[in-house]
Amino acid sequence: MATTKLGVLISGRGSNMQAIVRACRAGRVPGEVALVVSNKASAPGLAWAAENGIPTCVLPHRDYASRKEHDAAVVSALRRAGVEWVCLAGYMRLLSPSFLAAFEQRVLNIHPSLLPAFPGLDAQRQAWEYGVRISGCTVHFVDRELDHGPIVVQRSVRVEDGDTADSLAARILSQEHEAYPDALHLLLTQPWRIENRRVVVLAGWQH
Repeated sequence: MATTKLGVLISGRGSNMQAIVRACRAGRVPGEVALVVSNKASAPGLAWAAENGIPTCVLPHRDYASRKEHDAAVVSALRRAGVEWVCLAGYMRLLSPSFLAAFEQRVLNIHPSLLPAFPGLDAQRQAWEYGVRISGCTVHFVDRELDHGPIVVQRSVRVEDGDTADSLAARILSQEHEAYPDALHLLLTQPWRIENRRVVVLAGWQH
């Protein structure tokens, strides 16, 4: 099976980026991370990527006059690296329509809640404060709305009586590290299409 080149966008530690890299190198995902891009030079994930032999690129968004110009620079860097799919992994920027058009139905994000519940920042704390009994994470396609695109994979996490927002977030994160590779495996190995908001797999998929 051909290897798909992935680009990962980060703004921080990039723990989901690390999970994707490990899944690729273990053969769980038929891809390779060809480039890690960050809008922050201080992002700890950049050092991890470099230490593991992955090319990195820093494009501070404050160096550009607009979101569109910054996204154009990111798209150019990804294309130079031959990237086919883009994975957001704690990338704290909304993407412009021109970015999404450049990688149409090839941009994924992971969010630490069971969307459409608790979009936006601090989703784990939102869920904990609301008092839900089940939370989790969602891998979804990125569209023009925040945390909104068609859902690929979800994993549930039970909220325990003794949980804090931090302990819940830690357990959700462990599921994120499984869900993102699962979503990539599905999309890169099976025929699929999007019908309305639903990702429909056209052949049986087994984990």
